[in-house]
Amino acid sequence: MTAMSSLTAGLYGALLVYIGGWFLGFWTGNFSLLLFMLTLVTLGYWLAERFHFKPQREAAAVRLEANDATRRAELKKMGIERVDGDVQEAKTRLLMQPWWLDWTAGLFPVILVVFLLRSFLFEPFKIPSGSMVPTLVVGDLILVSKFHYGVRLPVVNKKIVDNNPVQRGDVMVFRYPVDPRLDYIKRVVGLPGDEVAYLNQKLSINGQPVETVSKGEHYDDDSLSYAPLFSEKLGAVEHQIRVDPRRGTYYGPEPHRFPFAENCRYSPEGVVCKVPPGHYFMMGDNRDNSQDSRFWGFVPDENIVGKAFFVWMNFGNLGRIGAFK
Repeated sequence: MTAMSSLTAGLYGALLVYIGGWFLGFWTGNFSLLLFMLTLVTLGYWLAERFHFKPQREAAAVRLEANDATRRAELKKMGIERVDGDVQEAKTRLLMQPWWLDWTAGLFPVILVVFLLRSFLFEPFKIPSGSMVPTLVVGDLILVSKFHYGVRLPVVNKKIVDNNPVQRGDVMVFRYPVDPRLDYIKRVVGLPGDEVAYLNQKLSINGQPVETVSKGEHYDDDSLSYAPLFSEKLGAVEHQIRVDPRRGTYYGPEPHRFPFAENCRYSPEGVVCKVPPGHYFMMGDNRDNSQDSRFWGFVPDENIVGKAFFVWMNFGNLGRIGAFK
């Protein structure tokens, strides 16, 4: 028991070091992997408790009661009817889980439910930047449907069941192609085979300008600035975008280095890209304040995490709660 107590304390210490280093920025954490490992470890403790430790404690309690009954019977033969001592308190203590089982095996059902919900149904995310303003703002806590595009195995993100196809206009969470440990959120602009052009702050797909309607000015609390607001229609989705004609987008003097970079042509006016098979072209709704496919390339299908669809909380503005396009 002492060895198990020390082992559990060591595991908790390692967990605290990992989370602490992640929080302080010493390394990038992987919550999906962490939750998977916690599920496996607590499952091991739960199985050990169910089939080893609990039967041991119950057997010890039975032996205690049997020994007490034998002692009382022997004393009774000697004419001693009244015997001091009650084994019930000792039995309760014997049956009680030690702390290292209570904090591992006892947590397994909760961790398992969280793991299954997060892996296959819905995952929460927090919006960290203003790249999706005005649709999503810094501080929005959103829900992402993990099954909308299909069922994927957790951690490895391998699709095993197809569902809805990706559509232009979807707001998608995906693993950042430059560093797959990070999750990004942008809007799907180009599907496989599309030619996407963003020239002079105007978006065209397959040679057809995307329909936009002026909606006046928009004030962004994060950047403390005004910029023109437009309604844009991508496929069946009508949403709002922020375009600032005072800010020209700079893509750099040389073509960017990313997979299929040869599919893109850069000029002072902007960029034109042919989306390769199995990939998507993503852009932020805050068009002049978004690092997206214009800069780091295409998102492969295997990087998809899910479709974002609902703001479930914003502690600074409760009016933000609700569905979005």
